[in-house]
Amino acid sequence: MSLSSIDRTADSTPSGSGLRSRINTDALVLVAVLGCQLMVVVDATIVNVALPDIQRSLGFSTSNLSWVLNAYTLTFGGLLLLGARLGDILGRRRTFLDGLGLFVAASAFGGLATDSTMLLVARALQGVGAAIAAPAALALLMTRFSDGHQRTRALALFTAVSIGGFSLGLVSGGALVQWLDWRWVFFVNVPIGLVVIVAGALSLPRTTRERGSFDLPGAVLSTAGIGLIVYGLVNAAEHGWSSTITVIALVAGAALLGAFVYAEDRAHQPITPLRLFASTPRSAAFAGRLVMVAGFMGMMFFLTQYMQEVLHYGPLETGLAYLPMTAATFGASQLSARVLVPRLSTRTLLLIAFGAAAAGLYWLSTLDAHTPYLSLLGPFILVGAGGGMAFLSLTTASLRGVDPQDAGAASGLVNTAQQLGGTVGLAIMVAVFGAATRGMPTSTITFAHGMTVTVLCAAILLTAGGVLMALTQGEARPRPVETALD
Repeated sequence: MSLSSIDRTADSTPSGSGLRSRINTDALVLVAVLGCQLMVVVDATIVNVALPDIQRSLGFSTSNLSWVLNAYTLTFGGLLLLGARLGDILGRRRTFLDGLGLFVAASAFGGLATDSTMLLVARALQGVGAAIAAPAALALLMTRFSDGHQRTRALALFTAVSIGGFSLGLVSGGALVQWLDWRWVFFVNVPIGLVVIVAGALSLPRTTRERGSFDLPGAVLSTAGIGLIVYGLVNAAEHGWSSTITVIALVAGAALLGAFVYAEDRAHQPITPLRLFASTPRSAAFAGRLVMVAGFMGMMFFLTQYMQEVLHYGPLETGLAYLPMTAATFGASQLSARVLVPRLSTRTLLLIAFGAAAAGLYWLSTLDAHTPYLSLLGPFILVGAGGGMAFLSLTTASLRGVDPQDAGAASGLVNTAQQLGGTVGLAIMVAVFGAATRGMPTSTITFAHGMTVTVLCAAILLTAGGVLMALTQGEARPRPVETALD
């Protein structure tokens, strides 16, 4: 969203000072919300390129090193629904600022880590802070920009930040490690986070608290259930699907989520109102987001290694290689907001989006150990453009028609689908890669073969997602105001 669009919306304001105040406040809200989203997304990837340096500095074993990533994913994904409900009860402004404060403090703690335990605690606390702040951020964005056109453009920026943050994390992580030190992948959050907190404190209105009791059984069951599912998927990526721990964690997590649904159906004030799933298009949008993120994260995990191991790129070069995809994502999200959303139905938009992303992945699955980088540009642009269109439409479909009191819970489900999608995608793709390369000698040719099979699997997954969208989303062209939580 540009300031010019805010200016046009505020033209009806009779007072010049009131107009300037509105513009300044809207700009600060965007700085706060988009800055928060950027930090929590970037932190999912910024640490990747620093792992070798972290291992040497703090003495991590090879088997424990992955927990530098997993500690963040586990707490972030497991606590999202609880964080969303906290925002409804305590006030979204308060939980947004408190969650960010915890995230920034944990980042500083991580940068000062003197041993592996200290760093893992810091990463877990970062995930807790992100789980509290992220649902409040999206809900605050939706309630602040109540005009349909404004909201669509704000969501387009939110989408671009959400997807672009993954590659930005790789670029910034590579630059910080190469030019400074691995500790700066954590320290960098401190000044940025303080700016975001100040912007939020100055611009975000105090939100009313909901009266009533906190759904403790729902909080415990959802947190434990999602946490076990995430843990099971993380363990599957490391030790395989047949691992006893993997099976126990997934079965126990599924059982607890079943108990959670049963408890929520009977709760007076549920942490996640089941009425949010009464709409088939909305439920399918949650699932579509999970599928799209699963394909994206699985692709990026192996493509990153492909560029480093096969193309022999350094960390910074690898991050920069993703910039065309990031640019395509940003451009497509803005095009969708300004041109496509007013003219096309949600179903048509999502079919185009899933189709473009799947086509890009099918194209990527044809590369081999001798494919130059220039041959990746076409697929990168298709995948990025498809993602930019898809995430905007999926977000609006997920939040369309949601009552104001359910905004936090709906935002929590959007973020939960995104976090679970990344974990599910990585676990599935690692298993596929292992099966595709089993018994083959270690070489760049073997790696390229395994990666092409993995990317093909991601393409099939996105194709299935497109079929789901075709079967569940409506043909009517939505008016922008229909995305409102008013």
